[in-house]
Amino acid sequence: MNKIDSNNYTTSDIKRNFVAGLMPNIYFYTRIFKLVYNASRKAKHGKYDNEAWANSSFDFLNILERAGAKIHIEGIDNFRFLKDPILFIGNHMSTLETFLLPSIIAPYKRLTYVVKKSLVDYPVFKHVIQSRDPVVVSRSNPREDFKIVMKEGKDRIENEYSIVIFPQTTRSAVFDVNHFNSIGTKLASRTNTTIVPVALKTDAWANGKKYKDFGRFYPEKEVLISFGEPLVPSSENKNYIHEQVTDYIVGKLKEWNVKVVE
Repeated sequence: MNKIDSNNYTTSDIKRNFVAGLMPNIYFYTRIFKLVYNASRKAKHGKYDNEAWANSSFDFLNILERAGAKIHIEGIDNFRFLKDPILFIGNHMSTLETFLLPSIIAPYKRLTYVVKKSLVDYPVFKHVIQSRDPVVVSRSNPREDFKIVMKEGKDRIENEYSIVIFPQTTRSAVFDVNHFNSIGTKLASRTNTTIVPVALKTDAWANGKKYKDFGRFYPEKEVLISFGEPLVPSSENKNYIHEQVTDYIVGKLKEWNVKVVE
């Protein structure tokens, strides 16, 4: 299995693909469609496990780099030596992190996501995400979504899954603290699960104006991912832990000159 086996990772001097230099978006999307198609075909035949997902995601990392993007990842040691399942709670900037995070986490943890229902119905890609046994929410009924995350999230954790959760209502290049809810820390508190906060700057793959999943690719924008130190929640300190998660993400985004609304 391909993996990053150090605390930090930075793209080295990889030679940019010639076609990508001339037509970065055509290069990027052509290879993404091929990657998703191949992964989906394996998933349909029951041959897409955690290792296959990690390898596909690592291929995506290579696509980004060959297309000209530079990637910086820090803080991998904050989770890779922990034995128990982890809740990764992060901001949701673009589709890029959905594709990329398994390359970093899945080599060390059996992984799944909390995802919106439309993703498991998405043409072709649905087979990939369904194979990972995600926790599926509507994003339209907060009360019902809360019940689903508490029940099914607990089930996944008991079955040794680590979970990535994005508590925002939608992907956005701007981080609005008011839309970053505490559902992740509440699940962690109920299940005694360690939290690792994740700050993400992934606007190299922008959200599309008409079709959100098909935005422009900007190879000149750096991809920045930072994992914070583990946090152990309890019923008594869950509000404080939520503040710590939020503060970590806000601090990193400001450091990276990302717009934050507080």
